[in-house]
Amino acid sequence: MTPVALSVAGSDPSGGAGIQADLKTFSALGAYGTAALTALTAQNTRGVTGVHPVPAPFVAEQIATLLDDVTVHAAKTGMLGTADVVRAVAFALAGRAAGPVVVDPVMVATSGARLVDEDAVAAVRTDLLPVADLVTPNVPEAAALLEVPPARSVDEMTGQARTLLELGPGAVLLKGGHLGGTESVDVLATADDVLTFARPRIATRATHGTGCTLSAAIAALLARARAGAVDGAAGVTDWPPVVEGARDYLQAALAGGAALGIGSGHGPVHHFAGIWDA
Repeated sequence: MTPVALSVAGSDPSGGAGIQADLKTFSALGAYGTAALTALTAQNTRGVTGVHPVPAPFVAEQIATLLDDVTVHAAKTGMLGTADVVRAVAFALAGRAAGPVVVDPVMVATSGARLVDEDAVAAVRTDLLPVADLVTPNVPEAAALLEVPPARSVDEMTGQARTLLELGPGAVLLKGGHLGGTESVDVLATADDVLTFARPRIATRATHGTGCTLSAAIAALLARARAGAVDGAAGVTDWPPVVEGARDYLQAALAGGAALGIGSGHGPVHHFAGIWDA
């Protein structure tokens, strides 16, 4: 069975983040990509200059029409934009027809531009997190969801990951890239354990779309696992190997990004590193 992954996210004309990054990641990792668009953006590698939301009923219609015809094995969400869209997406994915749900709570672009308002953050907190099998915030996003100062250490990240788990997701992967240092450390919290994953930090400005790419990689690997399962079960319990596999992919994409030479700001990671040379 062909693995199918769904991205519910916004468009990035520069191709480094959003729907474009997700579809590239799905393809690179052997999953057929489908997508429901939540917003148009005007952006490049230097920043976001405008956001044009898709009306919530039409976002829901995109998802419903797709699922009426196509078997989706895993889904991920990215930038949802408004509270109405967040609620519509949460309702559409709650029945698990799209398989395990990975929520990347996109709130701030790499350039620092704020992409959602406070009502949307509240809707993610109360409506979307309980639908998520895994939520993948970075340090500022975790702080916004918990309404606390950003974590300044791995110990504080661990505490915040545990607190996020209490909001309803099946698991939390809190990304520590914003902490700085020679290593990039992520914290995975589940009902059973808390684990840390450390990788050497790659010195590069080609970091546009890293969050989208990591969550899409996780969704692609989940889709492949579920498509190959004898019973087609949607449940996920063994997160560490999935997270490690996605981090392997992102590490290679980060290492190859600078060679692409796209744009003059924070360029994209190389989603097809190892497949074709920059």
